Amino acid sequence: MITQNDLARLPGTDVYDTDGAKVGTVGQVYLDATSGDPEWVTVKTGLFGTKETFVPLQRANVTDDRVTVAYAKDQVKDAPRIDADGPISYVEQDKLYNHYGLATSQDSSGYTGDAGHQDRDTTRDDDAMTRSEERLVADTRTEEAGKVRLRKYVVTEHQQVTVPVSREEVHLEREPITDANAGDAYDGPAISEAEHEVTLHAERPVVNTEAVPVERVRLGTETVRDQETVSGEVRKEQIDFDGPEGSNRR
Repeated sequence: MITQNDLARLPGTDVYDTDGAKVGTVGQVYLDATSGDPEWVTVKTGLFGTKETFVPLQRANVTDDRVTVAYAKDQVKDAPRIDADGPISYVEQDKLYNHYGLATSQDSSGYTGDAGHQDRDTTRDDDAMTRSEERLVADTRTEEAGKVRLRKYVVTEHQQVTVPVSREEVHLEREPITDANAGDAYDGPAISEAEHEVTLHAERPVVNTEAVPVERVRLGTETVRDQETVSGEVRKEQIDFDGPEGSNRR
């Protein structure tokens, strides 16, 4: 039997069923409003312990490392889902009692430890409730935005250059007979026919090409700072309390 002396070690203790299968861990302890003895505990189940299911402590026992309840694991997990924040209402108690086959105050032939439909007090480390909310946490990650390639190819364009050229032209040169050229003038027959040929020369432009380095080209990167606005959905908890005459405040 679990009594008030066991209250301190109940929260966070592993809960096992009658066959030794682990059900979950103790979340909260609910006391009988009259005697103050532990009567119910919530068991955190699910992959991350996000669900809390009520299970009675009737015929349960506690050791150093576990609480063993008198119900099967499947029965505990199939119990009615009831909010584990605050007292248990009369309707909720009836649902739990019916699920576990316990007698209520209207049926005294059953569980004698039942204190009837009394509100339960929740055992906590203090009398405060923590309210949490989610906030957006923005960060950045570097990912590939595209590729830039440096490619070299050949194009042909037309250019003009001016080249100085020279050529030979012929003209007649006449000179009188003098003592200096008289020998050549009288050499040969007096009257005859003759021909004399002169080869003329001229320069023509010749075009060739040569490859010469003109510059070095490479790709460089620089970081440009900018701002972007991101948005997302966040959740937050809100707390209500019930006051006298049914007043409700947030």
